[in-house]
Amino acid sequence: MEENPMFLIIFVYMAILTVMAFVMMKIDKHQAQNRGQRIPEKNLWTVAIFGGGIGAYLGMMAFRHKTKHTNFRIGFLVLALLDGAFLIWSYQNFLPN
Repeated sequence: MEENPMFLIIFVYMAILTVMAFVMMKIDKHQAQNRGQRIPEKNLWTVAIFGGGIGAYLGMMAFRHKTKHTNFRIGFLVLALLDGAFLIWSYQNFLPN
């Protein structure tokens, strides 16, 4: 019986976006501290919305970046929870029993 690669594809896609969002938060924090060129908020949100919510939330908390902004605190948390739920759902539905 052939295995369905869909979960692996979803997992790798979300892992890449999670790492990307985490790194973007680190870079933006560094740039903010050094008055450098910042990453636009719309770019942070775009990566988070398309699957990087976990990395965005973890990066926000790890680097204490954007934590005073309620829309980021709540929004990134909600996206992280949705991403986690989607990964669990994908695992349950795309891997063979």
